[in-house]
Amino acid sequence: MNDIDESYMREALRIAEHARGRTAPNPLVGAVIVRDDTIIASGWHRAAGEPHAEIHALRMAGELARGATLYVTLEPCAHHGRTGPCAEAVIAAGIARVVIALRDPNPLVAGRGLALLKEAGIEVVTSVCEAEARRQNEVFLKWVTQKRPFVTLKTAMTLDGKIASHTGASQWITGTAARTRVHEYRNEYDAILVGIGTVLADDPSLTTRLEGRTGRNPLRIVLDSEARTPLDAKLVVDGAAPTLIVVSARADQRRVNLLRACGAEVVTLGTEQVDIAALLDYLGTSEITSLLVEGGATVNWSLLAGGCVDKVHAFIAPMLMGGAEAKTPIGGTGFDSPQTALQLRDVTVEQLGADILVTGYPCADAE
Repeated sequence: MNDIDESYMREALRIAEHARGRTAPNPLVGAVIVRDDTIIASGWHRAAGEPHAEIHALRMAGELARGATLYVTLEPCAHHGRTGPCAEAVIAAGIARVVIALRDPNPLVAGRGLALLKEAGIEVVTSVCEAEARRQNEVFLKWVTQKRPFVTLKTAMTLDGKIASHTGASQWITGTAARTRVHEYRNEYDAILVGIGTVLADDPSLTTRLEGRTGRNPLRIVLDSEARTPLDAKLVVDGAAPTLIVVSARADQRRVNLLRACGAEVVTLGTEQVDIAALLDYLGTSEITSLLVEGGATVNWSLLAGGCVDKVHAFIAPMLMGGAEAKTPIGGTGFDSPQTALQLRDVTVEQLGADILVTGYPCADAE
C-alpha cells in the first residue's frame, strides 16, 4: 500500500457515496480505473439489480482497461446473484492489478473473488483504506453477517436533557439545520421506528421532507402492543409510504383487522409486549438493512437495554427546559452507576446552526 493507492481509493470511496440509501440490501461500492497515472473510468453501484461499480467502470474504460489498475471499495463478487460475477468481468477485461479496500464478508463471496483474480495472474492488493470502507458500509456489514438491520437511535433534547416541556410541548426543540439533517437520515434509512406513545401524542407522518430535493420515504414501523394506533393516523391513511404496526398476542384482533383494512401491515411478535429481538430478525429477513429509531423514552430504553443499538445521534439544543416531570430521551430503570452506564466510542461532535450533534457507537461492554 502506498499514498498513491490511498488517493485513488479515496476517490472510489467518494463516488460510492452517490448512492447512499439506495442500494439496500447491497453495499455501497465505488470503483475507478487508472492507467498511466490517470483515472480513465469510474463507476458506482446504484441499486440492487443494477450493474455493480466495477461493471460501470469497465464499460466506460473499454479497451483501455487492458493492463490498467482497478481500485474498488469492496471485493469483486464471484457468484451469480441479481447480476453476473464481477471478478470474471475484471479478468475478461484484462485488468492487470486490482486494489481492494475491504474483503466482502458475504458468505457467497468471502474471498472467492480474490482467489479468482489471483488464479488469473492479476496482482491483488487488499486493505487499502479499510477502516474508511468499513465505516462507509457499516449498515451492509451488520446485515450481511447477522441478518439484522443496523440500528441508529436518534434523540433531540435540551441542554438539561429534556425532549419536551412538562406540558408535553416539543415543537421545536432543535433548529432548522438539525431538523434538515434528520430528514437526510430518513432519506438514507430503510425504515423508521416509533412507539405508540409518539403516534398518539404527535400523529407524525414520518416521511422525508427535503427542501428542493426529492427524498425517499422509509418504511414506517410502530411498536403498538395493544393495537391502539388510530385508524385515521397519518401514517395509516396518507399512503405516503408502507406502514408496519407491530403488536403483541394480547392485541384486540378486531383492531388488528381494522388496521389491516386501512392498508397497514400488522405483525404479531411477542406475548405481552412486542419482542424487539424477534422484530429485528423479522426485518432482517425482509431485507430491511437499516433502522432509524425516533422513539420516546420507553422505546429508546428497550432498545438500549437489549443491546440492539449500533449507533447514536444525539442532537442537543442550547436551551434549558426544566421541570421534574418533563420527559427525557431515555426511560426505563436506567443503569446503576456511571461505571455501568452505556459508553460511546468513536465520538464526533458537529455544530448545526445553534445546535450540537453528538454521534457515537455504543461500546460492547461498559467500562
